[in-house]
Amino acid sequence: MSKLLFMENIEGNYIKEFKATVTKNKKNYICLDQTAFYPLGGGQPSDTGTIEWENEKSEIIEVLKKGDTIKHIIKGEKPPNNTKIQAKIDWDQRYSHMKMHTAQHIISGIIFDRYNARTVGNQIHADYSRVDFYPANFSNEDLKEIGNEFNKIISKNLPIKIYEEERESLEKRVNQQRAHLDLLPKFVTKLRIVEIEGFDICPCAGTHVRNTSEIPKLKNIKKETKGKDKTRIIYTLEN
Repeated sequence: MSKLLFMENIEGNYIKEFKATVTKNKKNYICLDQTAFYPLGGGQPSDTGTIEWENEKSEIIEVLKKGDTIKHIIKGEKPPNNTKIQAKIDWDQRYSHMKMHTAQHIISGIIFDRYNARTVGNQIHADYSRVDFYPANFSNEDLKEIGNEFNKIISKNLPIKIYEEERESLEKRVNQQRAHLDLLPKFVTKLRIVEIEGFDICPCAGTHVRNTSEIPKLKNIKKETKGKDKTRIIYTLEN
């Protein structure tokens, strides 16, 4: 199993380049002993980037997690087993995902607190993202208030931490529905927590920024009805 360099703490989310050793070489992918590439999952796209070794260079076009295996899908030549490689993440894309994913946590928190609506789906993109809420029927005035509250929260320069915590401990100090603990399988006992200081505590495996000050203001927020009492919020951030 690859060591996931982005999982342990917030600083791991800022790794742009890293060294690793190839542990498996298959038809269209390789595995590494450690990786900072985020694999597709949790509504967040995988990272892309490049790897170099000796006089060769290839693209990482997608990263997938299958059980304990992290597959780095290669375009180009593949390095042999035991090769030491230098990897570089497409940072502009990764950093956009980090800002968008942290923004999603803020929007979800605002809407739960104000409207008691839960997040039932999300999809992060570099240029726009969406979150589905239930039960929810937002007016245009609601959208304006959500946007104003979002901009107010990011202006507070709130620090963001990532750490592990035992589920039993977390259950005693958070609203389980707000943190979606009631939706996690009972056999999951240790959780990776993303905490926006003073605002949100939520189990999440995604990548995030260090501080809300890194998140641009909302540029646009709109809604779509996705069924009875289910509303999709689509948002973009300023440049």
